[in-house]
Amino acid sequence: MSIVVVGSIAFDSVKTPFGICEHVLGGAANYFSLAASFFTDVQLVGVVGDDFPETHLTYLKTRGVDTAGVKRQYGKTFHWQGSYSFDLNEAQTLKTELNVFNDFSPELPEHYRQAQTVFLANIDPVLQLRVLDQVQNPRLVALDTMNFWIEGKNLELKKAISQVDILFINESEIRQLAKEHNIVKAAKAMQAIGPKTIVIKRGEYGALLFHKEAMFLMPAYPLEDLFDPTGAGDTFAGGFLGWLDKRGEITFDSLKEAMTLGTVMASFVIEKFSFDRMRTLEPAEIKKRYEQLQNLSIGPKQALEFAL
Repeated sequence: MSIVVVGSIAFDSVKTPFGICEHVLGGAANYFSLAASFFTDVQLVGVVGDDFPETHLTYLKTRGVDTAGVKRQYGKTFHWQGSYSFDLNEAQTLKTELNVFNDFSPELPEHYRQAQTVFLANIDPVLQLRVLDQVQNPRLVALDTMNFWIEGKNLELKKAISQVDILFINESEIRQLAKEHNIVKAAKAMQAIGPKTIVIKRGEYGALLFHKEAMFLMPAYPLEDLFDPTGAGDTFAGGFLGWLDKRGEITFDSLKEAMTLGTVMASFVIEKFSFDRMRTLEPAEIKKRYEQLQNLSIGPKQALEFAL
């Protein structure tokens, strides 16, 4: 099994109440790839400038990430600068320098086109549609987006959403996209467009899954050390889809497992800036936290008896 991911590879400059980091590695596809690589093979599509360190691409390869789809162009790598207040659910964008990402036009190497799982990270929906034209009969396609595309390219975005199986989106975005204040109604409106599975990312409040007629709520893992939420959503998606690709089947049970593992992976990445925590992460730590989160989110198994 393998996953093709298409999205940004970037430098981030981030300020949180707990520290500042300048020009560190980031980008949606980068975060996704590292998380998913703990469960399956990853094929990465993106663009970097001549300032991007070759050592990082080499590190990705050691994690089982195929970087044949990463193009290096003359110029500077995409750079995002943002800050967070004590409400870490919301980032304030201070500066976006697209640089070589401005002319990004994804072209999948031939051996990528047979991938069973495809993740369209948060990029222009026109580019997401272009990727869908290049893949051949994937078993599972998932898409992420943001308010910028909801406002600016609504029709193209809805066309892309209509062709995928899973939509990753946050609360404010799905309300805006569906034009529904109620989350349940908004999820059903998105399901009517195409994807039968909707995953609503809720930051420190966890995540909500809608699959056909079923629902599942996953709390966030409670942490003592939380430094930087940048990339948490993409890391969540990496753990989620990485597990589904490894599992090889899509059922409500496997989706609940994926929700748990996505939450676990996101809980690790936010413990430090950039990929510092992910570089030292061991499978045994993932297993332990998975079991802890299961115990936290699943109540007593014995039946309750009510006196009526």
